[in-house]
Amino acid sequence: MSCVNLWAEKLNSQEAADHLTMLYGPGAEVLARQRERYLDLIRKHEEDFGEGHRVTVFSAPGRTEIGGNHTDHNRGRVLAASVNLDILCAASPREDGIVHFNSEGFKPLTLDLSDTERRQEEEGSTLGLIRGVADGMKKAGYRIGGFDAVVTSTVGRGSGLSSSAALEVMLSGVFDGLFNAFSMPFPERAQICRRAENLYFGKPSGLLDQMASAAGGLVTVDFRDEQDPKVEALQYDFAAKGYALVVVGTGGNHEDLTDHYAAIPREMRQVAACFGQETLRGISREALMERMGELRKSVSDRALLRAMHFVDEDARVPEQVKALKEDRIQDFLGLIIESGRSSSMYLQNIYATNDDQSLSLALCMAEAMLKGKGAWRIHGGGFAGTTLNFVPLEDVDTFVAEMNGTFGEGACHVLNIRPVGADRMCLA
Repeated sequence: MSCVNLWAEKLNSQEAADHLTMLYGPGAEVLARQRERYLDLIRKHEEDFGEGHRVTVFSAPGRTEIGGNHTDHNRGRVLAASVNLDILCAASPREDGIVHFNSEGFKPLTLDLSDTERRQEEEGSTLGLIRGVADGMKKAGYRIGGFDAVVTSTVGRGSGLSSSAALEVMLSGVFDGLFNAFSMPFPERAQICRRAENLYFGKPSGLLDQMASAAGGLVTVDFRDEQDPKVEALQYDFAAKGYALVVVGTGGNHEDLTDHYAAIPREMRQVAACFGQETLRGISREALMERMGELRKSVSDRALLRAMHFVDEDARVPEQVKALKEDRIQDFLGLIIESGRSSSMYLQNIYATNDDQSLSLALCMAEAMLKGKGAWRIHGGGFAGTTLNFVPLEDVDTFVAEMNGTFGEGACHVLNIRPVGADRMCLA
């Protein structure tokens, strides 16, 4: 029996149905769509690389940042979740150390893993991430090897759901699953992936994106010790409380905004240096206020505003977590709105250029529709891309229609929280 037929039989089993429902949420339409998506990927692998391969399907989720906007890179606290949008990869091992990576919508890539040293010309590229994840895993003592892969994704590039972190976590899953025991602890997976993004991809991110994608579920993470971050899993069913999480893509793109992102941690650290620290963690709002006049002689006003955002946002995350644990949903929603306003006014990651105000418009519209009954905020890195909204279930259709009507069909994604990070599905 061909690999495609074997997978068709596998995907029609109750075991696979339960697995796909866990990853993507309930519903016959959801299940049918994901079965066909997986089978299409298996077909594509056979078309590209021929029959007779031992194919495994790997998945890694996008993430939604709920609290802690731009705090991770200064050793702050965050509240985040993996979501039911993912990068999906069908891969089979090779013995020659060569990677063939065919991603839907992009030119096929080939990479020789006999050399995993960083290459400057690969910054900002998928090749750089493949090489960087391979190098990190090798240095951590894991086996690596070549593979043939076909890839598809529902985590759009520049979508604000961290497609790069999802790609990195998926790649680590491929190496882990094909050449090891698929047992890598998620904190180590996140660290390896972040290193690849920082050193090989050239993006100075914190650890939030990789940790949320690798951990799975709803988590709060304390990055005080970046080498040993404290992760706490939380259980909270927003739908049972009457709310859907909806991200709105405004059409902006994150891919050309590295300098804007890099300026935020750089300016925060300039303020921290005035206190003799590397990062802002542990500096209080009162300490900043007491020295404000003196600090203005050394750093910019924007740096000070961003520092004030950090200290308030870092303190806000434990309050959000406490509100969820005590089932105080209205207090939680109020804290979400506070977080968004702080990001807009003080962190100032609402737009990169004066001629792109789409993110501001989406927030304005959300406030008009949700004030007094929901919450809205900048999502993720900001400057372009997406907003995160907590929408009453009875208002979801109207909210989605209004936002899609403004920003284009498909601008909205209604998210489910996915309970696992890197995932694999095998025939046996």
